[in-house]
Amino acid sequence: MTIRVLLVDDQPLLRMGFGMILNAQPDISVIGEAGDGAEAVRAAQELVPDVILMDVRMPGLDGVEATRRIVEAAGDGGTRVIILTTFDLDDYAFAGLRAGASGFLLKDVPPEELTAAIRAVASGDAVVSPRITRKLLDRYADRLPDPRDDASPPTPDLARLTEREHEVLLQVAAGLSNAEIAAELVLSEATVKTHVTRILAKLGLRDRVQAVVYAYQTGLVRP
Repeated sequence: MTIRVLLVDDQPLLRMGFGMILNAQPDISVIGEAGDGAEAVRAAQELVPDVILMDVRMPGLDGVEATRRIVEAAGDGGTRVIILTTFDLDDYAFAGLRAGASGFLLKDVPPEELTAAIRAVASGDAVVSPRITRKLLDRYADRLPDPRDDASPPTPDLARLTEREHEVLLQVAAGLSNAEIAAELVLSEATVKTHVTRILAKLGLRDRVQAVVYAYQTGLVRP
């Protein structure tokens, strides 16, 4: 099955570069390009790509709002968005995650990491690397509750998880992919994917990005 990708960036040369890399892959095809957020929203509706590589800093409608509109229109299991950013501590990138993106990458990402991320997101995974997760949490650690604080809200939803699901959630919070979790817990990748799906359903979360934030907000793990 070919993964259909839409490239969104206001720099034509960057789109050309990513296009050359992706179209060289046997299982990935660039089906369209857009130079701003408004054009991206229209292209997403017309072309229905599997994955969108979305720049955030664009004139007019930026990538964050474009991501929000695309994700809301696509619903669960629809088009997924990967945010592209120049800096790994970019507030726009974090806003993109909150808007529903499945992760973000630096624009100078090595080709093999770019293609691996697209495949992961297309399969329902998310690009939440330990490095980015670490920096995100370090930056916003002061906004997270302290589980030792009696004022911290209870988390009854966690009681709905099985022991194995709890273990998997901890690994997700550490930024591990399904394959990495499978190796760590000695499970098949399909089994891990099933556990993740059940965790998201039980906790009312949209994706792995929300699962990472949830684990820290509830004090399940600490920065």
